[in-house]
Amino acid sequence: MRCGQQKVSPLPYSLAHLTVIDQPPPAMVRLAARAGYDMVGLRLIRVTDTSPGYPLMDDPAMLRETRAALDETGVLVLDIEFVKITPEIDVAALAPFMAAGAALGARHVITAPYDPDLVRMAERLAAVSALAAEHGLSAVLEFFPWTCVPDLASAIALVEATGREDLGILVDTLHFNRSGSALSDIARVPPGRFPYVHVCDAPVQPSYTMEDLLHAGRAERLPPGEGEIDIRSIVAALPAGIPIALEVPMTALAAAEGTEAVARRVRKAVGVLLGD
Repeated sequence: MRCGQQKVSPLPYSLAHLTVIDQPPPAMVRLAARAGYDMVGLRLIRVTDTSPGYPLMDDPAMLRETRAALDETGVLVLDIEFVKITPEIDVAALAPFMAAGAALGARHVITAPYDPDLVRMAERLAAVSALAAEHGLSAVLEFFPWTCVPDLASAIALVEATGREDLGILVDTLHFNRSGSALSDIARVPPGRFPYVHVCDAPVQPSYTMEDLLHAGRAERLPPGEGEIDIRSIVAALPAGIPIALEVPMTALAAAEGTEAVARRVRKAVGVLLGD
C-alpha cells in the first residue's frame, strides 16, 4: 500500500509523538499501525532541551525509512511539530522542515506562541503560515495556559490578526480545560479553523500552579475517560468527523511497561469514550 492511500475510519485517530516520544519516526509509525491508529504526528523539532526531537530534514536516511514505514502500513501523517513563534524566529530557515513534512504527506504544522509582542507574533505567524502553504501544508496555532496566548479566546484574536484564512487553531482538551476556555468561543469561529483536536484527560481542580500545568502538559496525563475533563462536550462542539489526535504522555506507565503499552491503552480508552 502506498503512503496516502489508506482508507481511514469516519472518525480517524492519530498518535501524537509526545505519547511515545522515545520512538524514532519509522518505529513510531509501525507502532501506531499495530496499536490501531490511522495517523501520526511527528516531532521533528524538539520542544525542550530534555525531550527528543527527530530532525528528519537533516537526516535523509531516516526520512526515507519513515516514508517506507508509511508506505508499508498505510498510516498517514497528520502533522509535524513544533514551531515556537519567538522574537528570534527565522521563518525562512524553516523551509527544510516544511519540505520534509511535504515529503511525508503531512497535512499540518503545529505552531506555539512564545513572543510577548502580539503584533510582531501575528506577523511572524502569518509568515510561517504562508511558508507552510507553499509546501502544501497548513499551519495551526496551539495555545497553552503558561504562554502569552493562554486560552482559546486569545488564540482566536491572534489568528484573526494574521489575516490568514487558512491558519487553524489546535484545541487540546487539557489546555482548553485548564485555561478556563469556553465552548461558546468554539461556536463563534468558522469550523474550518479547527482541522483536528488533541485529546487527553486529567484530574480537574479549582486552580493550578505552573508546576501542575507543565507536569501535565509534558509528563503525565490520563487516557480519555479516566479523568474529569468533559471531553465529549469539547469534541461535540468542534466540527464533526475531524481527526482525533491522542497526546497522552504517561511517563510512569511508559517506564514500567513501554510506550507501546501507553499507545494501546490510550487507543482503547478513546474508542470506548468516543466510539471506533
